[in-house]
Amino acid sequence: MNSDSDLQIAGDLLEVPHLLQPAREHPATVAEFAGLARALAADRAQWAPLVQYDATSRWYHRLSTGPGYEVWLLSWVPGQSSGSHDHGRSSGVLTVLAGELTERSESGSRALAPGAQRVFAPGYVHEVVNDAIEPAVSLHIYYPGLTEMPMHSARCAPAAQDQDVVPA
Repeated sequence: MNSDSDLQIAGDLLEVPHLLQPAREHPATVAEFAGLARALAADRAQWAPLVQYDATSRWYHRLSTGPGYEVWLLSWVPGQSSGSHDHGRSSGVLTVLAGELTERSESGSRALAPGAQRVFAPGYVHEVVNDAIEPAVSLHIYYPGLTEMPMHSARCAPAAQDQDVVPA
C-alpha cells in the first residue's frame, strides 16, 4: 500500500499555474452574482449619492451592466410596491441596502432587512413592498438583463395587458 498523500503526489497546485482556472472578469454563477451584489452593497460611496425618492412612483436607476447582466438601484418610499410580477427569462438577486422591504410570494411573506438577499429563477412570481414607515433602497441584478416584467393578479395569473419593464 502506498503511503504518499495526494498532495505529495501532485505537489503544490499554486506552483503549477497551468493547472489553475483563470480568474473570471465577470460573474457566471448564482454565488458570484450574490457576491457581486454584496460587494456593490458594501461600496456605499458608489450608490448612495445616486439615490432619489419619488412619492409618485418607485425610483430606479441602472447602476451598471456587464456581459449579459445589469444592475439596478431602486428606492421605495413607505407604501410603494412593485405589484405581483415575474422577471420573464431573467434570474435575479435582490439585496436590501437600506430600510426594510417585504417580499410576498405563494410561499408567504418575509421581511427583508438591510443586507438580506433573495435569489430567484426565471418565472418566480413575487411582490416587493415597503410596509415600513421609513424609505428603503435595494439593489437588483438580473441575468440575462431584464427585458420583460409580466404583471400578475393577486392569484398569480399573468396580466396580459401590462408588460412594462421596470425592475423590482
